Amino acid sequence: MLLALATAATTTAVGPAGAATGEAGRTPAGPVGVWQLDGYGTVLRVESGRLQEYQLTAVSCLPGQSAGRVPGGGPFRYATEDGEVLTVRPGSVHVNGSVGDRATRRLAALPDLCRHAPDPGPAADPVATFDVFWRTFAENYPFFAAKGVDWNAVRESHRPRVHAGTTEDELFAVFREMLAPLHDAHVHLSGDDRFFGEGRPGTAIPTPELETRVKAYVQEVDLGGRAPLEFAQGRVSYADLPDGRGYLRLSGFDGYTESGDFASESAEFDRALDTVFTAERTARLRGLVIDLRVNGGGSDELGLRLAARLTDRPYFAYAKRVRNDPADATRFTRPQPLYVQPAQDPRYTGPIAVLTGGSTVSAGETFTQALLERPGRTVRIGQPTQGVFSDVLGRTLPNGWELGLPNEQFLTRTGKTFDGPGIPVDITTPVFTEEEFGAHRDSAFTAALRRLPRA
Repeated sequence: MLLALATAATTTAVGPAGAATGEAGRTPAGPVGVWQLDGYGTVLRVESGRLQEYQLTAVSCLPGQSAGRVPGGGPFRYATEDGEVLTVRPGSVHVNGSVGDRATRRLAALPDLCRHAPDPGPAADPVATFDVFWRTFAENYPFFAAKGVDWNAVRESHRPRVHAGTTEDELFAVFREMLAPLHDAHVHLSGDDRFFGEGRPGTAIPTPELETRVKAYVQEVDLGGRAPLEFAQGRVSYADLPDGRGYLRLSGFDGYTESGDFASESAEFDRALDTVFTAERTARLRGLVIDLRVNGGGSDELGLRLAARLTDRPYFAYAKRVRNDPADATRFTRPQPLYVQPAQDPRYTGPIAVLTGGSTVSAGETFTQALLERPGRTVRIGQPTQGVFSDVLGRTLPNGWELGLPNEQFLTRTGKTFDGPGIPVDITTPVFTEEEFGAHRDSAFTAALRRLPRA
């Protein structure tokens, strides 16, 4: 998706900086002009009616998606064909569903590489495709040192295998070998009917099959066969438990509506929260289990919206920063702090048990991180989360293949990141193992009930 939804320090310039000028040398009003994002390897050409993305490396510029102006007053808002909405202001871009803003600086014109940017296609030279692939990671990926991967050495060992006659199957196999050691669930590559993506060893990435199995298991074992209330196409469910406790399960922070656009998704999520967190229920609840053990992620903004229903005072959620030096993987933008602000609607502020595991991914993890400093009692039970937090930076390679990678970090107040190992738990239990299934047991759920007070 456009701009990595897939959402200030020194940045390496890719073109001349300065004020873009219109007729008679006047600076155009608003954000019309050419803007380079701080990080993200992206330049935007903003016109009154359209926005065009360009994806940059030191050796390439490829056109990305375009978006049309959304009618109406106020800031410039643009929507892609798949419904993603960007709000563009002088100096910043906001992507609906992503937290924080992305800083921009005005350029006098498109970088030279972009003025005759070729459209991606299968006729592209395999060597050129390799070079853009390698460069994309070299200039944006922040975690090589943490993963123990020497990306320069990877290039030296793999580039000699690619030449003008390399087939698509052979090239995909080379790329797959290069990516596999990263064990990063936010890294993926797809082309035609080929796909590569995998998570941290020993974990399972959420699938419809896993979700179906777990949903039925929870209803039978934990809820005594009672069907919970379901919302958002079954992605959110709630059940009142005995002894004044509640059970809220989220299998993702997206997929709530058929259209999938953020406006409809957020409206449906609010409807679910309004139904669950009524004044009567929040007054009588003694404890709440929040089950994220199979959560495929989605919108970080919706995660903060749920956290807002769980506090009566503001607190620090996390800080977000992006790698912004193509030559130095240790340089980032200044961290942008994000806070949980209490909702105006009824809120539950009592004890919470959060269930997590290796299938708690992305926005499921940023929501978990947003509860670390929550006022009141919050305990994490199960297994560490998957360990991927960044928005996915979406790129198109010269041959038309689609690539995704992380380029952001979500930090605690002390600057710690959980990328890689995931967020740890306070109480370790098995999570949906075959042994648990065979014994008709849910140890994490049982541990949660033991820790939460009874009515």
